[in-house]
Amino acid sequence: MIKGWVAPLLRSLLLILIASLLLMPVVLTVVNSFMTERDIMANYGMLGKTDTSLFVNLKWIPDWVSFQQYGEVLISTPKFLYLFWNSVSMVVPIIIGQALVAILAAFAFGKLSFPGREGLFFLYLMTMLMPFQVTLVPNYLMADRLGLLNHPGSIILPGVFAPFGVFLLRQFMLHIHSSYIEAAKMDGAGTLRILVSIALPMVKPGIAALVVLLFVDYWNMVEQPLIFLQDAAKQPLSVFLSHIQDDVLGVSFAVSVVYMMPMVLLFLSAERYFIEGIQLSGVKG
Repeated sequence: MIKGWVAPLLRSLLLILIASLLLMPVVLTVVNSFMTERDIMANYGMLGKTDTSLFVNLKWIPDWVSFQQYGEVLISTPKFLYLFWNSVSMVVPIIIGQALVAILAAFAFGKLSFPGREGLFFLYLMTMLMPFQVTLVPNYLMADRLGLLNHPGSIILPGVFAPFGVFLLRQFMLHIHSSYIEAAKMDGAGTLRILVSIALPMVKPGIAALVVLLFVDYWNMVEQPLIFLQDAAKQPLSVFLSHIQDDVLGVSFAVSVVYMMPMVLLFLSAERYFIEGIQLSGVKG
């Protein structure tokens, strides 16, 4: 009987420990965002030192709760909201565009029969296996030829036609039983009607999973904006956070909290569909 509850208890303790380690940076970021600049510099400005190691004083409860950083981020300094809008104006079109392309292409690869379908999908899939550094130069040259350098379109267009969404949604399309489609054809439904009325409702968890994964990926992008957008005013907020300066740590913590709120809210609103979608697709993060 003892062995029966020891193993689940150990698993639970291990999961709690892992979750605590993963949540610790988030909790510290939120707590530090309410600290004054003076408190932050007192805690992180100087490293403590012993004979064998260095350490830093992690403070979980601020001595004085301050909203000064949030006032500067949301009211006093429009720069941060402007960069936040840059992130939104690039990520939202990428998500909408890639979702539309993925739905149409995945339905074609998964449920329509045409010559060379499997070979074409294999070639399409090969582009997904290439690392970002391999496609960087071709994308840069193409953006230059189209006159899109230093323009958000140089980020949006490659994102819209990225192959990941097609691969993910095709897995869901393959789970749709052919009898549904055959029955719809017998009732006179065309391809578009079958896609809208049958396929889309059945792949709703996959679309939710795709939206969450795309948002997290492109919301945190740094390399693409640094290369394609030379004007700092056109870069997203993620680039600013990658260049945090010691003299604005308080503001950086507040910006980080504002920056991660859309990801948290999106995941909480789509959590059920996201988990179901990942389970059905067989994709592992």
